Amino acid sequence: MAKSSKHCSFCGRPETQVGFLITGLDGAQICNECTEQAAAIVRDAKMGNDMASTLDKEKLPKPAEIKNYLDQYVIGQDDAKKYLSVAVYNHYKRVLQEKSNDDVEIEKSNIIMVGYTGTGKTLLAKTIARKLHVPFTIVDATVLTEAGYVGEDIESILTRLLQVADYNVKEAERGIVFIDEIDKIARKSDNPSITRDVSGEGVQQGLLKLLEGSVVNVPPQGGRKHPEQKFIPVNTQNILFICGGAFDGIERKIANRLNTRVVGYGASIENEMVDRTNLLQYIAPQDLKSFGLIPEIIGRLPILTYLEPLDRSALRNILTEPKNSIIKQYVKLFKMDGVDLIFEPEVLDYIVDKAIEFKLGARGLRSITETIMIDQMFEMPTKKEKKWLVTIDYARTKMDKANAHRLKTA
Repeated sequence: MAKSSKHCSFCGRPETQVGFLITGLDGAQICNECTEQAAAIVRDAKMGNDMASTLDKEKLPKPAEIKNYLDQYVIGQDDAKKYLSVAVYNHYKRVLQEKSNDDVEIEKSNIIMVGYTGTGKTLLAKTIARKLHVPFTIVDATVLTEAGYVGEDIESILTRLLQVADYNVKEAERGIVFIDEIDKIARKSDNPSITRDVSGEGVQQGLLKLLEGSVVNVPPQGGRKHPEQKFIPVNTQNILFICGGAFDGIERKIANRLNTRVVGYGASIENEMVDRTNLLQYIAPQDLKSFGLIPEIIGRLPILTYLEPLDRSALRNILTEPKNSIIKQYVKLFKMDGVDLIFEPEVLDYIVDKAIEFKLGARGLRSITETIMIDQMFEMPTKKEKKWLVTIDYARTKMDKANAHRLKTA
């Protein structure tokens, strides 16, 4: 059979077996599938070069620059920002260090943040990753279990990082992983039990190899491991792990530790200086051990910091001050429909008061604002109004209506 005169110069397939052919100089032709594959190769190569150039020792932002960047998106939390900025800077200095003949080996600066829900733990980690232009993923520790049990394997953490890095292993190997709800894998009890603690201490033991740095075989699509499955080896030596948790009730552990010195002249003076309204500022590794984290995992999270509970003033600033504040987001959404959205100052105070009442922290500001705005967001695109003012009476009416509806359906 005579070969078709029109065929792809790359893969050799005739015109009848491809979608279409693109003709070039001197009659050279390329099919649509080869062009797509070539475009993917170029994109991957370009991405690898771009990513490789983003992390440079000269261009690496200094701790003060990192903190200034965080200040634009996160209100308050100066202590946590300083700890994070220094830890991240030292970590990437370690990654970018040149090989030397001395025997000094810089260890990883993994971080653990303790703070109430809605105080900004996740936001801090996401903002730092955005500043450094490195792959970043958030994983929830509550779904992790030991291998062989219902739940996700420890390696699924790295699967998500690989997916974010578009399976560029080298780039994933210097990314940032935020492990949320780390307190939920605390040891359930110090008493021996006939049942295994597969979602508590078992997960902590499994995390040790990731945090310290080792080559881990990762299933590319996640899921359970099985012998026939192909694995991607990932070295976690240069992956920065940031852990966060509310550690609900750890204040009692801190209070007990601070009250241990009850004898001697210095004891009464120290107890008087303790700020009972914010015990998290006195957090120490032994408190995490008392809560249920094993000593080995505490040792692999050397940077321990805390987040301040948000007072009314901080919540009010969070609502309007950051670059991507909640109010600015709603104003932009309405602006896209050609509507100027204006909030009465009393409405903003009302939203903050409700967030404090419900004890939801900064996370509650969004849900309360959404409750107030939902009806208007539904109706406004079909109206011809160019300006809308959110009044305090309107806000109260919408909140009362929502609360009444929830009471009926409860």
